[in-house]
Amino acid sequence: MVAVHKITEDFYEDNFILIALHSSLPDYALTYAINSSLKASFIRSKKDLDLSNIISFPFFEWEDEINDRYWTLITNSSRNKENIITADLFKDEVTFTRHYLVPEHKEIDYFLKIEEEDAYMVEDLLKALTTIPKIITAYKIDAENLKSKNNLIF
Repeated sequence: MVAVHKITEDFYEDNFILIALHSSLPDYALTYAINSSLKASFIRSKKDLDLSNIISFPFFEWEDEINDRYWTLITNSSRNKENIITADLFKDEVTFTRHYLVPEHKEIDYFLKIEEEDAYMVEDLLKALTTIPKIITAYKIDAENLKSKNNLIF
């Protein structure tokens, strides 16, 4: 007789710090500003985070080998172009649909995910991020209470 062991979602625990960023900059410009200000080396990932066939989120990553941390900067929203074919006045109209990585926080523009639990580093990082001119605000989010936490595990 063979025993079968299953790992449930409750068993999987991923420790990371999640920081919310509010900024009107496009993702590439925000990445450049963060790289310049924090002396980071974020680069665009070759593959986007795909939640479905039509929903994908571009992200930037940096493996900080000196401090043994993996950083990810990802946008919270994605716009998809759809062609709606109708027979009325606005036929063949192009529409855009917005999807969110974390739907319970639609007001957040970007997330900075750091795969390490270092409470001392967070306060200094938040101060440094808020000194960047085009970042309106930055604050820590409690990832444990998010309904869509699984969207952030990639």
